Amino acid sequence: MTRIEVAPGIERIESVLGPRPFSQYLIRGERTLLVDTGVKETPAEVILPALDGLQPDFVLNTHADVDHFGGNAAVKAAAPNALICAHVLDAPWIESAERIMRERYGWYAAYDIGYDPDTFAWLRDAMGPDVPVDILLRGGERFRLGPSLTVEVLHLPGHSPGHLGLWEPASRTAIVIDAVLGRGLLDLDVNVIAPPPYFVVDAYLGAARTLQALEPQMLLTAHYDVMEGAAVERFLADTIAFVEDAAAVTANALADAGQIELAELVRVADPRLGPFTSMPNELGGSLRAHLRALVAAGRAQEEPSGLSWSSANHQGGS
Repeated sequence: MTRIEVAPGIERIESVLGPRPFSQYLIRGERTLLVDTGVKETPAEVILPALDGLQPDFVLNTHADVDHFGGNAAVKAAAPNALICAHVLDAPWIESAERIMRERYGWYAAYDIGYDPDTFAWLRDAMGPDVPVDILLRGGERFRLGPSLTVEVLHLPGHSPGHLGLWEPASRTAIVIDAVLGRGLLDLDVNVIAPPPYFVVDAYLGAARTLQALEPQMLLTAHYDVMEGAAVERFLADTIAFVEDAAAVTANALADAGQIELAELVRVADPRLGPFTSMPNELGGSLRAHLRALVAAGRAQEEPSGLSWSSANHQGGS
């Protein structure tokens, strides 16, 4: 575990989660804001030792994935006065393990691309007990943590409906966590191992372009090294390029097949966009988003079964 100051008032708490680098953030002024709580073991093993007795005033869950809110109960036990904050769209998942397991992680199984049993069990175990969200956010709010330290809440959807980031204007630092994911998630040797999951194409592209417009000097994420200057520009460009590549792969596969199931599309797309060795099924979320975009554009139709899509020019039955 390492805790380092990366910008004035912003500290990065670094550790490892499975094969991936893993970070949370502490923003310190007269008051303190902790960004994300990891999985249920992360507070005891990483965050609380790094805080060394400091109790945060606010805890921001950037989005509803288990590795970003799973430690809420442990942090709340250690800092009972801390207020947990999340976007109104993600809060129902953060507050209910049963609901997020069904709606965020369980839907893949219907398309025959479910998580393997061990991974699915780990996802459920990693989030710990349900904890209510104290403050619901929508984006645009500001946390004034000190006379010269204010951060603005950014709504950066796509990876999740209510993904949040933070903008610190003095150092031009954007804390974006998983809102943009380049060409995929990395292992400790900087190899791409997992796909970048997003669920609404225009929203995810919009998040990347919002960040491009801000022109951050520093970009802070959960699973990548600190990025500055030209590296920020490259990462945001890579994020957009992956979406464009995935759109082309989806459209071409559908045109070639005439009608395609999501599992088959994942099989076709994985070697072209990856290959991905960790949670490859999560590519299905991004590809389903592209299929839905084709439907919205009138270029495809979803079959009555809900399990396959046809090209608008395809004459075959379901």
